[in-house]
Amino acid sequence: MELRPLGLDGVIEITPKKFGDARGYFAETYARTSFNAAGIGQDWVQDNQSYSRETGVLRGLHFQVAPFAQDKLIRVLRGSIFDVAVDIRKASRTFGRWVSCTLSATALNQLLVPKGFAHGFLTLEPETEVLYKVSATYSAACDRSIFYGDPALGIEWPLPTSGPILSDKDRKAPKLADLIADISFD
Repeated sequence: MELRPLGLDGVIEITPKKFGDARGYFAETYARTSFNAAGIGQDWVQDNQSYSRETGVLRGLHFQVAPFAQDKLIRVLRGSIFDVAVDIRKASRTFGRWVSCTLSATALNQLLVPKGFAHGFLTLEPETEVLYKVSATYSAACDRSIFYGDPALGIEWPLPTSGPILSDKDRKAPKLADLIADISFD
């Protein structure tokens, strides 16, 4: 497995080894012993899967606060996404900074997004399916969103000219500055 830190503490692109032949390929996308040996020791408790019919679906920026803050391990089963992690740890020297990575079913790469980061993605192809592991179960009371277009973050989304396709929740999400007092990951 290849690990590539993306410049924000704990955000890592992970690409498994792919073994192919005339039948297709095989890849081990997660093995606790391999991840632990690489210093990735989260206890994954739930898998979530999303399907997006169209290109330009934007989901996020989502996170959960304590006591249900989540680490996430994201991968694409079909299609591709522009995946973003935003550092929202108040005491971090990189607070408010973001990194991105294109994840695709073809590349088999994954993104590790630790607690303390908001996460979102934009579909780059129709019929895109995303699977992600989380280290805490879903909690409606702890669920939060940040507006994807918050100018203070300056995320350079590769949006279609028609704009993103959003849920009501994501369309109405507040800016980071309006949430800062409510953010806790301990």
